[in-house]
Amino acid sequence: MAAREQGRDGLSEEELMDLLHTMLVQREQEATHCEASGKVELAVQEREEAEMIREFLPSQLSEYEMKLVCQTVVECVEARGLRDMGRCMAELKERYPGQMDFAKASCMVKQMLRAPQ
Repeated sequence: MAAREQGRDGLSEEELMDLLHTMLVQREQEATHCEASGKVELAVQEREEAEMIREFLPSQLSEYEMKLVCQTVVECVEARGLRDMGRCMAELKERYPGQMDFAKASCMVKQMLRAPQ
């Protein structure tokens, strides 16, 4: 509806992925809250909905895969220090949209760029 108000027919791929990710996080948080409140049936329902949403999202890279990908990108852009952090993250976001936690990836890249070369 917000897209139509802006004169567009729908969402871009990136906007759709962001929306699905937001919905997934909401379901997971609500499931945790329901469990803490003793509402097990509602928690199960929230987790089932989260699984349905996951089917529409790209599969997530494992921690190991993410580390390899970050190392590859650091090497490809010939990053030499923290000043190259932005280029590395832009490359990761372009190559792997929605496939990793970019906050974790940022920490990994930062650690790689700080390490003596």
